[in-house]
Amino acid sequence: MSKRLGIWAGAAAGAAALTLLGIPALAQDDPAAEPPPTEFVIGFVDLAQDARFDDRHAYYMVPVRPWGRPVAGAELGIADALITGAAIGVNFSLTAARGNDVAELVAAVEEWVAAGVGFVGVDLPAAQLIELSDAVADLPVVLFNVSAHDDELRGASCRANVVHTIPSHRMMTDAMMQFLVLHRWTNILVLAGPSEADQQIVTAVRQSANQFGARIIDVRDFVLGTDPRNREQNNVALMTNGNYDVVYVADSDGEFARYVPYETLNPRPVVGSAGLSALAWHWSWERQGAPQLNDRFEDVNFRFMDQYDWAAWAAVRAVVQSVLRSQSTEFGPVRDYLLGERMNLDGSKGNPMSVRSWDHQMRQGIIIATGNNSMQLAPVEGFLHQTNDLDTLGVDAPQSACQF
Repeated sequence: MSKRLGIWAGAAAGAAALTLLGIPALAQDDPAAEPPPTEFVIGFVDLAQDARFDDRHAYYMVPVRPWGRPVAGAELGIADALITGAAIGVNFSLTAARGNDVAELVAAVEEWVAAGVGFVGVDLPAAQLIELSDAVADLPVVLFNVSAHDDELRGASCRANVVHTIPSHRMMTDAMMQFLVLHRWTNILVLAGPSEADQQIVTAVRQSANQFGARIIDVRDFVLGTDPRNREQNNVALMTNGNYDVVYVADSDGEFARYVPYETLNPRPVVGSAGLSALAWHWSWERQGAPQLNDRFEDVNFRFMDQYDWAAWAAVRAVVQSVLRSQSTEFGPVRDYLLGERMNLDGSKGNPMSVRSWDHQMRQGIIIATGNNSMQLAPVEGFLHQTNDLDTLGVDAPQSACQF
């Protein structure tokens, strides 16, 4: 089942009104008046039952978990498109579907594509994203991954019809590793969780350490709980003996990680899933127009904007810019600009963003942040790339396993 959020541009181009599906267009009393704006609808899909949004699964506002449904970011992107749309005669709007399973989402996307929708934000775990992507592979539609960090989605399991606005695990561990090397905290103790996602983070940490010249002194597995029989794996002090510069916690839920700072045997920084985290977005970022973006989001949603909200907002913003720069509302030209070398997107994070040709990951800066402050924007100064310094974050073209 889907709902439609629309934007009406009136005489005051700066006033936005989100409206429900079904409100008719205003009549044109003057035959000489300008034609009505062209409708351009962007889709968004997610699951009704998604464990990532279960408050019982992990505590609210753990930095590595979503703080709300990312569709809120897409809605803000539509609201922000008001002035652009009014200037070019395009009425951007959002249609959203929340399904009980992927089959329902496939049906929604097929219906939208038949009606001319060619760009859809997707908030799904990796396996479901692949299932949806494969089901609509023959349709003229681009899916935006706004929440799945899995490196495999940018590697051997990449799909040509998916663009990733959320960064990969490897991009975030590369950003953190640059920060650690800058501070000469190069001997790293890793605490690793039991889940598949935790192990993906560990793999990315190892690769990043090798890339930037850091050293993993040990990887120690933790278990969540207080059972004294497992104290070697659930007691932070016991787990953190030894000689190291920093503790890197690989905990995709963040539930164990939040207990690690200030509990280590040695007085050392804690990074990763707690303490100092590498994120696509943080509410405390104060440059490149970020305060205004955060304020607009908070005014409507009464919570901070997290990295998944930002990724959904960035997906809509990328489509809007592609319409503007391609001077077209047709799928082909808009898609070509989106994936082309001319893309130059402002994501309120410094260097202009664009989509990598080899894996369709959006290049972007990564914010290194504590709970209430942004410490650094990666790539860190001094880490250079032959063509684009943003490509020091994540798997570069020569190493990519993606084959479209």
